[in-house]
Order: sequence, then structure tokens, then C-alpha cells
Amino acid sequence: MGGRRHHVALALWTLAIGVGPTPASADTISDVIVKGQALAVERCARCHGTGDKDPSPHASAPPFRVVAERYPVEHLAEALAEGIVSGHPDMPVFVMSPDEIHAFLSYLDSLLPPAGSTPPAGRPIPQKG
Repeated sequence: MGGRRHHVALALWTLAIGVGPTPASADTISDVIVKGQALAVERCARCHGTGDKDPSPHASAPPFRVVAERYPVEHLAEALAEGIVSGHPDMPVFVMSPDEIHAFLSYLDSLLPPAGSTPPAGRPIPQKG
């Protein structure tokens, strides 16, 4: 595991240790991703594209696969814990629990292309590091 994926995994592990379930009681990563996807669909899909190909219904809301490429997970974890506020007036303020944050960020990470792969045409390769 290298580059951004390593940093994301480390940030999620740190979050899980500090505020989430202990490793012995933790759900499998696929269960956590499914929970994160459900949160994204339930709370965000009216504006954001939540899948790996769907467009965002709201023109000013980037699809989550783009969010995953643009923002370091550690910045998103803090913002989600304190309440995401954007400059866009249509964006509601969300505050998530530590377990919800872990699941949501795990889902965002799952939307990133595998390390070393070529993204679809028109999508830049995320910078590692």
C-alpha cells in the first residue's frame, strides 16, 4: 500500500483507535464501506453523485469520487466531526458521529481508483503524497 491510500488507511486507523470501535469488535471493512455508502445515499444523494460514475444532481455539488480525489481524509474527518459548512448556501450542515465518520470516509476511499491505475478520460490522476 503506498502513497495516498497508505495515508488514508493510517488516518482511518487513527480515527478508529481514538474514537471508533476497537479492532476486536470492528466490522469488516466491506461492512463499514456499505454503511458509509448508505449514509452517503441517505444524506447526500439529492445533491452529490455518490457512485463511481453517476453525475451530481446539483450542478455545484461535486460527485463524491471527485471529493475523494481532492481532499485529504484527515481534513474531512475533522470537518465531519465539527459539522461540514461549505460556501454554498444549499449545503446543509452535517455533524456525524465517530462511527459514521469512519464509515463515510471508508466509503469515499473506496471510490478512489486503485493505485497505479489509469483514471477514466477527463479525470486527472490524483497526486500521491
